[in-house]
Amino acid sequence: MGCIGGVGRGNFLDNGIGSGGGHGGKGGLGCYNSSCVEGGISYGNTELPCKLGSGSGNESSADSTAGGGVIVMGSVEHPLSSLSVEGAVRADGESFEETVWQQEYSVSNDSSIAPGGGSGGTVLLFLHTLTLGESAILSSVGGYGSPKGGGGGRGGRIHFHWSDIPTGDVYQPIASVKGSIYAREGFGRGESGGGENGTVTSKACSKGLYGTFCLECPVGTFKNVSGSDSSFCHPCPASELPHRAIYIAVRGGIAEIPCPYECISDSYHMPHCFTALEELIYTFGGPWLFCLLLMGFLILLALVLSVAQMEFVGVDELPGPAPTQHGSQIDHSFPFLESLNEVLETNRVEESQSHVHRMYFMGPNTFSEPWHLPHTPPEEIKEIVYEGAYNTFVDEINAIAAYQWWEGAIYTILSFLVYPLAWSWRQGMRLQRLREFVRSEYDHAFLCSCRSRALYEGLKVSATADLMLAYVDFFLGGDEKRTDLPPRLPQRFPMAIIFGGDGSYMAPFSLQNDNILTCLMSQLVPSTTWYRLVAGLNAQLRLVCHGRLRVAFRPVLRWLETHANPALRIHGVRIDLAWFQAASGGYRQYGLLVYSVEEESEPISLGNTNGGVRTQILSRVKTAYMQNQSGYLREDALLTQGHRSSEVFARQKRSYRGLIDTNNLQMLEEKRDMFYLLSFIVHNTKPVGHQDREVGEEGACEK
Repeated sequence: MGCIGGVGRGNFLDNGIGSGGGHGGKGGLGCYNSSCVEGGISYGNTELPCKLGSGSGNESSADSTAGGGVIVMGSVEHPLSSLSVEGAVRADGESFEETVWQQEYSVSNDSSIAPGGGSGGTVLLFLHTLTLGESAILSSVGGYGSPKGGGGGRGGRIHFHWSDIPTGDVYQPIASVKGSIYAREGFGRGESGGGENGTVTSKACSKGLYGTFCLECPVGTFKNVSGSDSSFCHPCPASELPHRAIYIAVRGGIAEIPCPYECISDSYHMPHCFTALEELIYTFGGPWLFCLLLMGFLILLALVLSVAQMEFVGVDELPGPAPTQHGSQIDHSFPFLESLNEVLETNRVEESQSHVHRMYFMGPNTFSEPWHLPHTPPEEIKEIVYEGAYNTFVDEINAIAAYQWWEGAIYTILSFLVYPLAWSWRQGMRLQRLREFVRSEYDHAFLCSCRSRALYEGLKVSATADLMLAYVDFFLGGDEKRTDLPPRLPQRFPMAIIFGGDGSYMAPFSLQNDNILTCLMSQLVPSTTWYRLVAGLNAQLRLVCHGRLRVAFRPVLRWLETHANPALRIHGVRIDLAWFQAASGGYRQYGLLVYSVEEESEPISLGNTNGGVRTQILSRVKTAYMQNQSGYLREDALLTQGHRSSEVFARQKRSYRGLIDTNNLQMLEEKRDMFYLLSFIVHNTKPVGHQDREVGEEGACEK
């Protein structure tokens, strides 16, 4: 036990009512009939306590209480390596009569002294580790005051002076506490008050550790100063924690920021807990910059694909050299074409010699109107196909050409992101599937030629370079034993040649000058003349804008009459602008109608056309309008293209509705919808100087 008096001893009223002793805090008040006396003062060192507890004072009275004693184990120089407590270690202050715990006490009626309780003493432990069992007690509590009004004693001091606190990766818990540690105050009686609680302290903990037993700071907090107060563990900054991350515990606690964390799933990657796509996006500067870069890349890719469409369509569809007619002279006015006349014939020329017919796909290759073939075979191929099997082939190839719903969804997304790529994807994907079907999947069962069926020959799906127009070429198998097949060019007249493209900037109208067409035309027209005609016509067609056909076709018609047909007339051939295959949705294909003519008489003036005088060569159609090369246009009456008078000219032009001339050009119908303005801008916006450059090309072709 400690002292009855002491530094923090209690005080008394005149009537003998005493207050509690102080130590770890101030002692409890002693009160009687609303008159109170202050308790003993607080004293001692919290960081290294070594003081006895104080009593109630009035050492002359036998009823006075004493403070708790001092218990010291180990020393600074020789601390205990470990301490295990299974019983009780007490330095408690004395209570009045020591029977207050059971509320059973007896006081003589003649006693006039009512002292307060003594304060708790000191428990000082120098040690390395501590183990406190479940039933163990470390106590330095204050004593209870007299039931007549004595104040309660103040709790004492318990201090753990750790000799070595491991930190960082070598951290180990230094205390295992399952028992109880008390440093509370003693209770007062009546009007009196209890004392204040004592203190339970320890040596200051290192960074990352807190509390009496130097535990690791809670997950999500850090401590970068020395000390044991739990308030030193500050929350980690929320701004430094990624959205998909959680803080993790670290051995020895977190001493500095940033606090360690991990992603909530293995599918996210440190340090930002991004997915692979998000990492890519933020590598290039974030969503906005990434989108700009991606759009630029897609536009560049679309341009590359557009330039490389010839390669995509396949080298077997590229135009090849036409056989030079025997005795023909090279036209030295076109030096850039000389090499084409000097190239030797290849197997492509041999292939063109077995060509029977070219059948064009109908439709604009859109999701609402996909490519499709008619079920009725054209007259030109009826002798080399089985009609029933042909219908089955058409059903299968039309099913392949139709679009699925998911393809429409992809096209819509690409259209919003980068329109050129969506355009190329839609056009190229469908052609590739059709070609694979004809080349390797279909058994060519509708062809009469046994050799064609056995070798999977006789059919070829091709397309123009812009992938807008597709067609099927039919060839002889070599075992038909027909002297009238394949037909010569005059036997094919009138022959339709449909333009590729749709009049937009991405796909301008153009005449595809492939190998087969070139070889066919070379039967009547010299190669140099035909190449010159194609180059000049394409220069004109590049200026034809979608949505302005009535105006844009007028220079084309003028060029045909002033440049193309005069050059072809000496070879007995004429070409006219025409439209083909009008679909239910208003879509039309445009192209040339080629037929033969024979010269009859001298020129005659047909009057004024667009402010200029046009001279028309009198000529007559040599052959009747039968079914054209696509198999869709028929005309039973002879059409006279040259006329002896303007009246006859107008009447015979009206006899064929598919032809386009200056008289019926204004009646040409163009499909327009509510998005016409936007569609016109998207399809026809051209770079500055684009048209000027093409006009220059046109002039070069006209020289």
